Amino acid sequence: MNELLLPFRSCFSRQATFEWFVVIVVGFMLRSDHLGVTSVIRDLSLSGRCYETLLHFFRSSAWSLPSLRQMWLQVVRRSAPLLVIQDRVVLVGDGMKEAKEGRRMPGVKKLHQESENVSKGEYIFGHLFGAIGILVGDSRKWFCLPLFMNLQDGIQTILGWKQTDAEPERPSHVVQMIEQGFEAAKGFGQALLLLDRYFLSVPALQRLQACHSGSEARMHLVTKAKSNVVAYERPPAKKPGRGRPPKKGESVKLKELFSTRAADFQTAIVPLYGKEETVEFLCLDLLWGQGWYQELRFVLVIHQGRYSILASTDLTLSATDIIRLYGYRFKIECTFREMKQVIGAFGYRFWSKSMPKLNRFLKKEEAHPLEAVQDEQDRRRIEQTIQAIEGFVMCQCIAMGLLQLIALRFSSRTPALFFRYLRTPSHAVVSEATVAAYLRKSIFRLFVQNPHLSITKIIKSKQNTSNIDEDSLAS
Repeated sequence: MNELLLPFRSCFSRQATFEWFVVIVVGFMLRSDHLGVTSVIRDLSLSGRCYETLLHFFRSSAWSLPSLRQMWLQVVRRSAPLLVIQDRVVLVGDGMKEAKEGRRMPGVKKLHQESENVSKGEYIFGHLFGAIGILVGDSRKWFCLPLFMNLQDGIQTILGWKQTDAEPERPSHVVQMIEQGFEAAKGFGQALLLLDRYFLSVPALQRLQACHSGSEARMHLVTKAKSNVVAYERPPAKKPGRGRPPKKGESVKLKELFSTRAADFQTAIVPLYGKEETVEFLCLDLLWGQGWYQELRFVLVIHQGRYSILASTDLTLSATDIIRLYGYRFKIECTFREMKQVIGAFGYRFWSKSMPKLNRFLKKEEAHPLEAVQDEQDRRRIEQTIQAIEGFVMCQCIAMGLLQLIALRFSSRTPALFFRYLRTPSHAVVSEATVAAYLRKSIFRLFVQNPHLSITKIIKSKQNTSNIDEDSLAS
C-alpha cells in the first residue's frame, strides 16, 4: 500500500494535504459503515477535530482532479497485472446512476432507470456517472479495476460558466464515454473498450474516428447490437456512366440470419463467466450506421438457446475473441456492486447554500434555476462542490483498486485471509470484501509493525488518539 500511494505525492502542493489523502484512501478501504467521512474518523480512531479538515480536503486548491487521475493511470500501468490481447489492454466502460435526495446538491436531475429490476423505480432523482475500468488479474480471477468516474449529466450549465460562446456544448453521455475511454487508452497506447449495446451509435463511431485523427493512440470498440439491427453489404462496383457511386449494398436483417443461415454456424468452446461454454457463431463483416456506413465485424452467437449479436470495430479480432471479450464486460457491474456495498463509494453528502433549491416539477420549457446564479462567489462555491463530489468518488476508485491489487498479489501467500465464513468461498483469489474485513481487523497492528510509514504521523493507536500532528490539522 505504501509503495502504491507514495507516487501520489507529486499531485499535492503540500505534504500535509498528501498525508490527509492517504488517511482518506486507507479509511475508505476499511471503514465499517457508509456515513461519509464520519466513518473514516471512527474506524481510524481519529480525533473529532479532524471532521472539518477532512471535509475541507475535498474542496482544497492544493490538488487537482486531472493530475490525480493521470497518476492513478501511471500507477496501474506499472503495478497491475493487465489483461493484454494482441498487445492491447482491455478497458470496460458503462454508466452508473446513483439516487440522491439533496435539494441543494449540484448535478441532481431526473433520470430514467432502464433496469428490469422491480426493486428500482422507473424514474429517480440523482447523479449520472460515466465509469472507465481496466481488466486486471490472471486466469484465476479477473477484476475490473476502476480508473476514474465523472459526472456526465446535469452539470452542463455549471461547466458553461467557464466556456466562451465559441466553444461547443457538452456532448451526450454516449460521446463522453468514448472520450473518457480514449483518454485512458492514451495512457496505455493501444486498447479495446468493452461497452453494452446502449453505446453502439453513429455519434460514438464518429467521435472515435475524430479521436484517432489527432493522436497516435488507437482504441477499438467491442459491444453488443440490438436484436433488430440492420446492416448492409458492401456496395457493388461502380457501373460506367453518370451518377454518384453507391455507399452501401443490400440491407441485411441480422436477426433473420439465425434461421436462414443456420447451416453456416460454427461450434467452439469459449471461456465465458469463469466456465468453458459451448457456443455456435457466425462471423460477418458488414457496413453499419445510417449515413455513416462503417464496416464492422458482427458475430451472431447462440448460447444455451439465447441469441445475441456482437459487434467490433476491429476487423482483425477473431469471432471467439470477440465472444470471450464481451463476456468480460459484466466485470464492471461487479465492481459497481462492490463499490456500493463494500466501501460505500457513493455515500457523499456535499451540497452548497449557493445552489438553488431543486425543483422536482420543473418543465422542459422553463429555465433552469442555475441560470439565475450570477454572483461569482456563488458560482465558485458550486464548482467546488462538483469538485468535492468527483474527488470523493475518485478517492473511492483508488481505494477499490488497491483492494483488488492486494487480493491478486497476496491471496496465494496468505491463507489466513479465509478467516470469515463465506457460503461459497473462492479458493483462488479472495474478494474485495474479504480484504477490507482483514484490514479492518488488522490495521493498527500493521501500523505498529511498520513505524516508518508517514501515515503514522497522523494515525495513532487507540491509546494515543488525542496526540495528532497540529501542522496536519492546520491544513
